Amino acid sequence: MTIMATFDDFHKIDIRVGKIIEVQDFPEAKNPSYKLRIDLGAEFGIKKSCAQLTRNYSKEDLKNKRVICVVNFPPRQIGPAISEVLTLGVSDMNGECTLIVPDKDVPLGGKLY
Repeated sequence: MTIMATFDDFHKIDIRVGKIIEVQDFPEAKNPSYKLRIDLGAEFGIKKSCAQLTRNYSKEDLKNKRVICVVNFPPRQIGPAISEVLTLGVSDMNGECTLIVPDKDVPLGGKLY
């Protein structure tokens, strides 16, 4: 069953463009994951995120990639790490995460609308 959200609910979620500036292995995670540092521009700065991307992306693939992140969820403890933003993706045909990425060079911190 789908829960209906209002347009006002959508406006509460702050979704911004960032650029991955650092990627580290995260062997302590329950599922294969990376620890990311994402530059979200002057307003938000550099934030940490944890993401299960190892099946579709190498660390080299991710470095300097622009991504879409939710910046106003509370930080979340992921094993021994803190994830400050949610990096958005969708499932591929195998149920693995594929990142949602802008198809143009857009400014860091740009807001999704």
